Amino acid sequence: MAAPKKGRSASAQGKPGRSLALILIAIVGLTGGMFATGDTTPRLGIDLAGGTSITLEAKADQGSAINKSNMDTAVDIMNRRVNGLGVSEAEVQTQGNSNIIVNIPKGTNSEEARAQVGTTAKLYFRPVLAQEATGPAASPSPSPSASSSGSPSPSASPSPSASTGEKASSSASPSASASSTTQGRALTDSLRADGTPSPSASASGSPAPSASTPTGTDAAGDTAKLQAAYAALDCSKPEQRAKAGEGTKPADSIVACGEINKVWYKYLLGPAAVDGTEVKKADAVFDTQTAAGWQVTMNFTGGGAKKFADITGKLAQNQQPQNEFGIVLDGEVVSSPYVQSAITGGQAQISGSFTQEEAQGLANMLSYGALPLSFKEQSVTTVTAALGGEQLHAGLLAGAIGLLLVVLYLVAFYRGLSLIALASLLCSAALTYLLMSLLGPAIGFALNLPAVCGAIVAIGITADSFIVYFERIRDEVREGRSLRPAVERAWPRARRTILVSDFVSFLAAAVLFVVTVGKVQGFAFTLGLTTVLDVVVVFFFTKPLMTLVARTKFYGGGHKWSGLDPKGLGAHPPLRRTRRPSGPLAGPVDPKEA
Repeated sequence: MAAPKKGRSASAQGKPGRSLALILIAIVGLTGGMFATGDTTPRLGIDLAGGTSITLEAKADQGSAINKSNMDTAVDIMNRRVNGLGVSEAEVQTQGNSNIIVNIPKGTNSEEARAQVGTTAKLYFRPVLAQEATGPAASPSPSPSASSSGSPSPSASPSPSASTGEKASSSASPSASASSTTQGRALTDSLRADGTPSPSASASGSPAPSASTPTGTDAAGDTAKLQAAYAALDCSKPEQRAKAGEGTKPADSIVACGEINKVWYKYLLGPAAVDGTEVKKADAVFDTQTAAGWQVTMNFTGGGAKKFADITGKLAQNQQPQNEFGIVLDGEVVSSPYVQSAITGGQAQISGSFTQEEAQGLANMLSYGALPLSFKEQSVTTVTAALGGEQLHAGLLAGAIGLLLVVLYLVAFYRGLSLIALASLLCSAALTYLLMSLLGPAIGFALNLPAVCGAIVAIGITADSFIVYFERIRDEVREGRSLRPAVERAWPRARRTILVSDFVSFLAAAVLFVVTVGKVQGFAFTLGLTTVLDVVVVFFFTKPLMTLVARTKFYGGGHKWSGLDPKGLGAHPPLRRTRRPSGPLAGPVDPKEA
């Protein structure tokens, strides 16, 4: 039984090149993946790359008070919105009782994230009672001859009453519409979605007395005030647009504004028929079948689907413009398509000339829900890349000094073994760099200053693992063993110590990551990542490399500069035990007895 065990041990020791080849393949594969993603450097956080810091001040809505619960909910929703856009290392946290600080690093989608963080995203579907173009550009114009679905639209007399389909908050002003999607198509004949003037809309756009009575207001005085507000509203003026619909409830009739083709329209809208909270899921999709481009698909809940079918069925029986419903997002009319028949199935679409970022942004806001409070942008501070560059330079300088001190210590105490440790540190550094570069596009990881500190601390943790192994080898050499068996006998004891030490470090990093927020998580994540890599490097690089160099004359012969000189280590010859006889001890034979 002893011979096979010895053979297996020799076979395992004789092929350390397999482990070295495996880690080499891993490095080559990660390098290829890094170049494939196009990001050859790790993404940097706001403190290193620069970016935007936004201070938002909370304003209480009707029925919503400024308290810790609502503020925490707002922070959670904002975090999910910016994470849904793929913004790296965006940081959202409260400051005081009524402020929220949002730090958005400079990079892809950061401007779109800035536009979204404070958007309340309260969506309502309201019946249109009246609509009219306002401002100097409100002169009637003939409607286009074709709808966005490609089918000819009915001829229409010049009318400023348009089915407003522009996204007022976007400079690109994409049109938007809703439609039934029983077959997954963007547009159907059941709902006009071209954003063109309604065929039978009156040129004056003034509401008929019977249709303009707000169904959510019982008092005639309130009705008169609402009609007066509608008559006086000029949506071409930003200050009036900001006040339109302010302080109203879903059950109230409101006045609102919307933009199409750079012309603002005013609306008189009835009480909300469907709430945006009844949108179960929203996604940004690209429709290639009808060339409608990017659009947002909405799936309603069971109750929302029934309400949506009911309101579209009722509106289909009315004349223009009372057969339209307004899609109102944060007080602005995104679209006001008219209905020809009830839309059933619990699905609808908002479509038009959206860009991909705009469609994804709107889908995120609808999916992640409305903020419990309204927010006003109090201040915007830009962190320049020059300041971030100085901090990064300081962090790298600190890392270089720490690495130099570790190398000097290894050279002074371990001499030739310091080359093994330095090669292992370089291997660990390469793996860390490649993984950080890949984690940016994969999960949005961004390297901030605390993360750099975590990487610096990891230098000491990694070097400690090498020292543990080297000391175990030296202990075996001191006992009189040659280097090759000393390397193998020292490994089991060193392995246990290294695993326990790294487990404690990883556990501390995991706990720190869970219980903290913001930049401290970057420190914890980097510390945990480098701890795992330490185990990989020691097992698949340092140990096999040590097995190989033990076969060389410089290390195996115990050169005085190898760090493994038996004389320098105070080694003593192994104790040679005499073999005891198998029988009972016998004294000298007496000649007389013989």
